[in-house]
Amino acid sequence: MAEMEDAFDAIVVGAGPSGNAAAYTLAKEGLSVLQIERGEYAGSKNVQGAILYSDALEKIIPEFREEAPLERHVIEQRMWSMDDTSHTGMHYRSGDFNEEKPNRYTILRAQFDKWFSAKVKEAGALVLCETTVTELVKDLTGRVIGVRTDRQGNPIFAPVVILAEGVNGLVGQRSGLRPEIAPESVALAVKEMHFLPRETIEARFNLKGNEGVVIEAMGTITRGMTGTGFLYTNEESISVGIGCIVSDFAQGEVTPAELLEAFKAHPSIAPLLEGSEVKEYAAHLIPEGGYKAIPQLTGDGWIVVGDAGQFVNAVHREGSNLAMTTGRIAAETVVALHRKGEAMDGYTLKEYERRLEATFVMKDLKKYKGIPGLLDANKATFFGTYPRLFSQAMQTWFRVDGVDKKTKEKAILKSFRDSRSLRGLLGDAWRVARAWR
Repeated sequence: MAEMEDAFDAIVVGAGPSGNAAAYTLAKEGLSVLQIERGEYAGSKNVQGAILYSDALEKIIPEFREEAPLERHVIEQRMWSMDDTSHTGMHYRSGDFNEEKPNRYTILRAQFDKWFSAKVKEAGALVLCETTVTELVKDLTGRVIGVRTDRQGNPIFAPVVILAEGVNGLVGQRSGLRPEIAPESVALAVKEMHFLPRETIEARFNLKGNEGVVIEAMGTITRGMTGTGFLYTNEESISVGIGCIVSDFAQGEVTPAELLEAFKAHPSIAPLLEGSEVKEYAAHLIPEGGYKAIPQLTGDGWIVVGDAGQFVNAVHREGSNLAMTTGRIAAETVVALHRKGEAMDGYTLKEYERRLEATFVMKDLKKYKGIPGLLDANKATFFGTYPRLFSQAMQTWFRVDGVDKKTKEKAILKSFRDSRSLRGLLGDAWRVARAWR
């Protein structure tokens, strides 16, 4: 590991998935790298479970499965529309996901980030924890040339600083590189870890070995606010949580903690958590603004990656893969410029954005750019009316009570017409389809 110096080839601010991906890629290519993390260690502020998408990490560390702290590989995805007492859902389960190199895993971020950070150190980067970057250092032209921290001493210099500081982006804000994040572009999620014996989890979710299940839910569980609930199975625990747009919480009368308690008590969720022991609780912000909320990503001497760049696909609930991919591509851009001896200025660093345009990251975010606004503008129907109507229709259809099916069909259609939702549902379906084009 390199010793502390006054100057490096690159400085990475943050040690989450995007920061670790950037620092590891830079160090593996032989650049001198300083990574600065304000936590006691990488992952110290993360207690929640999460989903890891293999493809993104495999491009960085091909052999990661041999040593990374993975929980369960996902073989089943459930998607629920929930009203107050029931859920209408669909799910996909396949033995094909029991493959030699599984596609998705559940992980515990605290353990995973710590492992990833150890790989960064092995690659040769200097990782400085319990240190907060207070500001970016600029020259007389306004170009970023390094950072100042809360430790005593001189500024630390580098021709480029990669900002992997998370959704708040405080360093970028204080340095005038980006505006404060809008409350309608970020969600506040609360999570708990519920511990159960391994065999109980496997019996309860029809699993064996290291197989896992993911449940994602929306509906009246968010009390008319734009948001989702979720449940992930880990080896000996279950991650359960719920989150909503911050601006909705500010206008609502329910707290995040109250929302989570109600979600856990729901008849569809409570049996899955029965008998568990709660050991961990966390709240964190998630960028939800999508493509339209992406800030300026490059400038003279700086690049933004991960959550700081709003790189989360809220429609598909993907984040870690976008974070690691943007971190890797930023690092590859810096490596290429370093080897050519080119300056890290606003013009040359635009190459990062050009490279991103060719990846799934920008293609997916552009594809779904209209969805966040559509959901927010129609939250009363998407998170209230529709879930209740779906449940009512299922109740009518599956309750065998001597009423003929033709009459039941008419009753179901009438319930939609009476609520003026049939035309609205078709219209919303059309708008969603157009937004996905």
